[in-house]
Amino acid sequence: MGWNIILRPRPMSMTWIQYRTLFGINPPTPSFPFASKNKTQHYAEQRLLGYTSDEMYAVVVDVARYREFVPWCIRSEILKPVQPKLFKARMEIGFQVLKEQYTAVVTHEKPGLVKSVCTDGALFNYLITEWRFLPGAEKQPRSCVLDFYVSFEFRSLLHAKVATMFFDEVVRQMVSAFLKRAEKLYGPASIPSKRIR
Repeated sequence: MGWNIILRPRPMSMTWIQYRTLFGINPPTPSFPFASKNKTQHYAEQRLLGYTSDEMYAVVVDVARYREFVPWCIRSEILKPVQPKLFKARMEIGFQVLKEQYTAVVTHEKPGLVKSVCTDGALFNYLITEWRFLPGAEKQPRSCVLDFYVSFEFRSLLHAKVATMFFDEVVRQMVSAFLKRAEKLYGPASIPSKRIR
């Protein structure tokens, strides 16, 4: 194959995030038991995409427009001052009568990295999200490998139990929303998206 897959340990003490609500998804039947004392959720995937690192970086770092395409995002506003590789954003997410507001500190390095940290969320002890864009297929210049990771810990054990049923589906919908945004801005992907890890 013509791409490199980078595997690396994930530091659980970090607190980076882009948070999305869990409400609005019909939970599937769980195929595993609840972890009765575990309030932490993790998700990671690597996916070959038919867009360049620059294109995907531009989509993910454009936090001000999340309200236009990210599921359940009601508000996304950049706060000043804005530094070259860091900014704060005021976010609001929700479904029907359930809403959550928080401030995210977003750090980024073009074209390969976007991270953000929730500093004042009411539902979580910490919330980490990391988008990395790595070199894609050797014979397909317009491609990259998305290395995506999210982890958070609920303050409430009840919320953690409910989230266990549909957490993966929520994350998949979020990733799909960013790919649809890329298609809207840059046209059809050069190759079909393919999960590689």
